[in-house]
Amino acid sequence: MTTPYVLVLFYSRNGSTSEMARQIARGIEMGGMEARLRTVPAVSADCEASAPDVPESGAPYATLDDLRHCSGLALGSPTRFGNMAAPLKYFLDGTSNLWLTGALVGKPAAVFTSTASLHGGQETTLMSMLLPLLHHGMLITGLPYSESALLDTTGGGTPYGASHHAGQDGKRPLDKHETELCRALGQRLAKIAVALSGQSA
Repeated sequence: MTTPYVLVLFYSRNGSTSEMARQIARGIEMGGMEARLRTVPAVSADCEASAPDVPESGAPYATLDDLRHCSGLALGSPTRFGNMAAPLKYFLDGTSNLWLTGALVGKPAAVFTSTASLHGGQETTLMSMLLPLLHHGMLITGLPYSESALLDTTGGGTPYGASHHAGQDGKRPLDKHETELCRALGQRLAKIAVALSGQSA
């Protein structure tokens, strides 16, 4: 039997969502659980294009077993016209067997996103990621306003999940409040996963 873990599953094009995933993973570990970072390959309109089996750098590609055996899930994507990116949607579209068996029912989940503009669809993207998780019967974990950074932020940050304003060039680093909220989301998710599993942190 594997050590219980929270899966941090994300797609990142320019690195901002990947950095958010790392900060959320740090929060998960602060909350008393192991974090498992996984990504998904890009999709292409070219039917001959294929990704290598193992990414050249960064997190390994996710498998359905990573999802099946997790104690909780943090799901992240950059915004694409107010929606999650196609590679993440493609992966989720392939989880029908997990839905049929109820493998994710009752597990806590949270979402996170990064946008180029401050009002570039952060909240709708977060909601788009929540929809398949609700269909899987997962328990949605947001960010409560008891997190003071949620009230103080001038960048990203929503009650629906962590967010980041990456700037038009995609290079604006996570600021203090965005980092705090990513860690707080990870910690909250881990604590709920621990409580639901009956373990002691």
